[in-house]
Amino acid sequence: MGPEQTPPELTHFRDGLPCMVDVTEKAATTRTATAEGWVRLPPEARAALEAGTNPKGDPLTVARLAGLAGSKRTAELVLLCHPIPVTGADVQVTLEEAGVRIVATVRTTAPTGVEMEALTAVSVAALNVYDMLKAASKALEITGVRLLGKTGGKSSDYRAADREV
Repeated sequence: MGPEQTPPELTHFRDGLPCMVDVTEKAATTRTATAEGWVRLPPEARAALEAGTNPKGDPLTVARLAGLAGSKRTAELVLLCHPIPVTGADVQVTLEEAGVRIVATVRTTAPTGVEMEALTAVSVAALNVYDMLKAASKALEITGVRLLGKTGGKSSDYRAADREV
């Protein structure tokens, strides 16, 4: 940055200290966000899952419930995230050729978006798949957590370039 340029104003820092952005004056609007993530399975974990012999039980059902709970607790985990009312959430956890795919869609009517809630839902669900399958293999890999799309709010809608939501 040259001497004539001023640094950009940081939204989450004021006077060098972290702060929560004030959204008091923003209108509450309907907002949605969809995120996905994957848990890659080594052969022994896939075999236990497919055969129903996983010693801890059904990881896909547990992960779905964990993702729903995670979406509602995002503000407790993401330090500068606003607590917002999650008015709807859907978490799908499916076994596919590439591994366990997790897709979460979260909805709200609030003055700020739900991207972090969708990403948290996916992340918490993935951690629960790992926890439930770690007895079968420690080589599980959580990967590909990303935002697929969002609607509502001041910024424009977003769709991942390689994905229709």
